[in-house]
Amino acid sequence: MSKQTATLSVIIPSFNEEATIVQVLDKVFGVKLINGIRKEIIIINDASTDQTDSLVREYIDTHPSYPIIYLNHPINRGKGKAIRTALEQVSGDFVIIQDADLEYDPEDYNKLLTVLTEEKRKVVYGSRFLEKKDTYSHFLFYLGGKTVTWSANLLYNQRLTDEPTCYKLFDTSLLKSISLQCQGFEFCPEVTAKVAKAGHRIKEIPITYYSRSKEEGKKIKWTDGLKAIWTLLKYRFIN
Repeated sequence: MSKQTATLSVIIPSFNEEATIVQVLDKVFGVKLINGIRKEIIIINDASTDQTDSLVREYIDTHPSYPIIYLNHPINRGKGKAIRTALEQVSGDFVIIQDADLEYDPEDYNKLLTVLTEEKRKVVYGSRFLEKKDTYSHFLFYLGGKTVTWSANLLYNQRLTDEPTCYKLFDTSLLKSISLQCQGFEFCPEVTAKVAKAGHRIKEIPITYYSRSKEEGKKIKWTDGLKAIWTLLKYRFIN
């Protein structure tokens, strides 16, 4: 595979993100990727009830040359299912998940791609905890993330600092080889469990992170942390 002709597929699951979706798309398209890597953007609107759909359609109309695939769920299915739906359309060599808010910075794509390509890895995670400048909207989010990460390390012999991170970069062939069952936020623990069981040591690098509060639209709840731990246990001992 030639680096000059490689493509990064960016999956953007979106649910009621009218406040940020346009800015996120601008940021994603504004990044110039290393080694001439191209971009393919796959937006999956998970039955938003706000103006997300109309804003995305307007964006596509006003940027006809941008490589965007736009998909819609007729009913809300959850983040995990949205990622699975989008993954069916992925044609790039690499794939990354991009939340539709402004917590993660697409400028970090190149950091992840550099490690993946130069070290010939199949998976790299971006860690919020390795970047000391990053902040968190609530201590419980921080504590929950640490607890899930500790569980993943214990169960799967990894050395992660940030298992629930959004920025997980994969060689597409690896991600498509995994039979995902997730519906909601359990995408992260499921994919971590199955990548680890496939024999991959997951490398992390520092990324920037700008936390948002529930008032600003953060959707994850404390119960999702319990589901994450159950998912890690399930795929370690049952599936």
